[in-house]
Amino acid sequence: MPDPNATPLLEVSDLSIEFESAERTVVAVDGVSFSMAAGSTLAVVGESGSGKSVTALSLGRLLPSPPARIRSGRVVFEGIDLLTLPEPALRHYRGGKIAYVFQEPSTSLNPVFSVGFQLSEAMALHRHDLADRRGAGLAALTEVGIRDPERCWRSYPHELSGGMQQRVMIAMALVCRPRLLVADEPTTALDVTIQAQILGLLREIRSRFGMAILLITHNFGLVKGFADHVVVMFRGKIVEQGPTDSLLASPRHPYTQALIACVPRLGDSKKRLATIDYARLDSLLTPS
Repeated sequence: MPDPNATPLLEVSDLSIEFESAERTVVAVDGVSFSMAAGSTLAVVGESGSGKSVTALSLGRLLPSPPARIRSGRVVFEGIDLLTLPEPALRHYRGGKIAYVFQEPSTSLNPVFSVGFQLSEAMALHRHDLADRRGAGLAALTEVGIRDPERCWRSYPHELSGGMQQRVMIAMALVCRPRLLVADEPTTALDVTIQAQILGLLREIRSRFGMAILLITHNFGLVKGFADHVVVMFRGKIVEQGPTDSLLASPRHPYTQALIACVPRLGDSKKRLATIDYARLDSLLTPS
């Protein structure tokens, strides 16, 4: 378990992000603050449009600018504010110390290059210490549960299933030995059985390598048993956060309560899932 008294690995403070267009400016993230300890797992939960993925992408400054603009805040990783770094220095962190796994592996992998080429490229950028990239890549593919790593190394993305592609993406992150893995809806495009396998793999990787995991999800059903802490986002703001078990047992904010009530359960006799009263929730966000 991570030491709660240790210096945070990641500390996000008062982060605000807006998107500008010719017609208007939209605030996508508004005053978000949270922290993570080394080796911990934090889940950021919310519906589409709540600002969770924008927050995650901002950690590595992956948002296109324009139209995105960071209005205020700090993203301190290992004591360094990443928002102040020049681009060449940022490359040391992006992909190397902070790695990403996205929800659509088929769009993250380049279709015209083999898996082995793409793994080698990642190592060339972030693992200058490796003399045998092929060996390290095959070892990473084995670590993520790919039974025939040699065949996978030679394959192109379209020759692999969605679950296999996601395992390749995790291997690509893993081979760079990051301190933080950002998993942005990593199971959305997969069927339920493969979802469970990918979450189990991420849990095993965290235990084996001690890396922290930031999980972005809209599904509270994935959080229990996986994350240490939960942050709940609504309309670009954090409405509630805390240890997973206590937050799931006693959610305080109506939005958190509504999201948890929307999770279907086996044996539930309700004819309809709960609906969310957005008018009431918006009124809670608006200062009186």
